[in-house]
Amino acid sequence: MTGLFNKILIVNLSSGKQQTLELEDKIYEDYLGGRGLGVKLFTDKVSPKTDPLSKENILVFTVGPITGTSVSTSGRMSLVTKSPLTGTIFYSNTGGMFGFSLKRCGIDGLIVEGKSDMPCYLVVDGEKGISIKSGNALWNLDTEETYEEIKKIEGDRSHSLMIGPAGENLVRIASIMNDGGRAFGRGGVGAVMGSKNLKAIVVKNGKQKTPVHNEELLKTYAKSAQDKIKALPITRAALPLFGTAGILHVTNSLGMLPIRNFKKGFHKEADKTGGEAIRKEIFSKSEACYGCSIRCGRYTKAGGMKGKGPEYESVWALGANCEIFNLLKITQANYYCNSLGLDTISMGVTISCAMELQEKGLFPYPQMQFGNEDILIETVKNTAYRKGVGEELAEGSKLLAEKYGDPETAIQVKGLEIPAYDPRGAFGHALGYATSNRGGCHLSGYLAAMELFSAPKRVPRFTQQGKPDLLVLKQNQSAVEDSLVCCKFVGYALGFDFQSRFVTAITGYDFNISRLLEIGERIYNLERLFNIKAGFTNKEDNLPDRFKNVPFKEGLSKDRIVPLDDMMKSYYNVRGWNEQGIPEQKKLLELGIIELNN
Repeated sequence: MTGLFNKILIVNLSSGKQQTLELEDKIYEDYLGGRGLGVKLFTDKVSPKTDPLSKENILVFTVGPITGTSVSTSGRMSLVTKSPLTGTIFYSNTGGMFGFSLKRCGIDGLIVEGKSDMPCYLVVDGEKGISIKSGNALWNLDTEETYEEIKKIEGDRSHSLMIGPAGENLVRIASIMNDGGRAFGRGGVGAVMGSKNLKAIVVKNGKQKTPVHNEELLKTYAKSAQDKIKALPITRAALPLFGTAGILHVTNSLGMLPIRNFKKGFHKEADKTGGEAIRKEIFSKSEACYGCSIRCGRYTKAGGMKGKGPEYESVWALGANCEIFNLLKITQANYYCNSLGLDTISMGVTISCAMELQEKGLFPYPQMQFGNEDILIETVKNTAYRKGVGEELAEGSKLLAEKYGDPETAIQVKGLEIPAYDPRGAFGHALGYATSNRGGCHLSGYLAAMELFSAPKRVPRFTQQGKPDLLVLKQNQSAVEDSLVCCKFVGYALGFDFQSRFVTAITGYDFNISRLLEIGERIYNLERLFNIKAGFTNKEDNLPDRFKNVPFKEGLSKDRIVPLDDMMKSYYNVRGWNEQGIPEQKKLLELGIIELNN
């Protein structure tokens, strides 16, 4: 099948053994690439009972059929592993240049197995193949230092995935940084690399062009798509001008920007940290991932420091949710999260969890107070190195709150901290949090796009009618987008028909919309089945109590609570799952999924 190379590289860090795996076209037809291919490869190899930080866990990095083509946002790639934070199967994706560069080496994926006895890094060389090199000189370096050292050793045109001290110290909220400024951010995936003594993965010297079945037709579709992206205000102007942090003003004005560990939904000072303030006070220049015209990325300068970001989720998690509104301090904390290799969402929400525990008299660190901007940066550093209060926060909010006797203080689902959209302000989005296979995730279905931004069309945010059906559709679409792999932002401008046209022109196969949605459903059900085998039940399809029983007292989301139970039964029914949320055998047979036997 064109669009991919039918080549998966496997390297075992324990033995040094390398092999090449060639797959039947049927696998690509059923799972595409990216997330779908990664989930299939992962579930074939790893037992659901595997300890995420053991050598039996693996890392599956994959690209998709769209990667490296003329399609807008075609530089993305996917990662699948088992999360040390949640215990679920975990998928993530990242932009930048690494995915494009990996595919240029003529491979669809890289599987990393085992554990090295000593610190190491991998080099995927398009001319010489894959090699394992000593990482002793890189260990203990932050990601900026690692990035620069790798450039010196492997050349200026190399691109790298790397962990910082947080990953080395097996912090459960550690990220894998991409060329130092982008990330596989959530779920503690950096700790999985750290558990393998793997400091970095480097790619270089790729010269192979993505094979395309009908290049001229693809160019026509890509040009039409680009015209639509440029015609829509949010992708033509808002995101390029203000970046993702421009969303903050919208959520705050709608009364659903989480404040004070999700105690409030609005704050009059919040706009001091939004996209407009970033543009005015610290903006340096914009940047784009490979093949993207939107250019939502930010380079900034803050208080003598410089770097990438902060994104919307980061500026909120390290700011408003901790009741901190000092943009310089927030931005610097974001820089340190990047350089130390920490997920900004989980870091900020875990800090706010600690602040609430301290406020209740349960947490023995008096400095952890809402609004205390002076402890922000030091707390980030201590978490990465597991020092002092950082040793407590390094486990994530769920384990922290359980340890101190108040589990409801952790604002999480399945162990993953909830991001910057309070679910009381958007009921479909709330259902998405509860049912996401990787935990509290806003990108698994992202109904917020429709409920808040009317993209591609407006859906009332406080109604539950039709939300389960719509969420299932969007979750399946999202799984396909993560498998192609493309950016969620193009979905603001493009209907799903464009994804069908793209992949059909690239592969030569008829991937009509119905077929793509079936692929998305297959991926979602396979992930669900893995989690069930890992011990998850319908009890974990839930939200923290405050969202279901404690309404806001002010703002445009005032008096609302999430009617989760009313929506959940309907959601299971739409999915073809039983009342316990387990996929029915009939559904698995329809999708061609064989019961996991590992």
